Amino acid sequence: MNISKNYEDKKLVLAVEGRVDTITSQELEQSINEEIGNFNSLTLDFEKLEYISSAGLRVLIATQKKLKKEDVPLEIINVNETIKEIFRMSGFDKVLTIL
Repeated sequence: MNISKNYEDKKLVLAVEGRVDTITSQELEQSINEEIGNFNSLTLDFEKLEYISSAGLRVLIATQKKLKKEDVPLEIINVNETIKEIFRMSGFDKVLTIL
């Protein structure tokens, strides 16, 4: 997995590439947690994401809960059909903002 960080004013965009699984989900969570407090909006760009496991989904929900307490929006963009299907099957498409 590879994560690229890009700030546009106080909006953080994290582009995630490859696979988010049990091992790499910890890296994703750490990348997000390192930046909390430095942004007022978080966008996860999944254009090059190939796979996300239940551990990765847990990171997304935990992140959303943290950010919601701070009134910081979380958006997920450029989701391919395979990942969309995982979100649909897990019900995450109903609780996450997927554009």
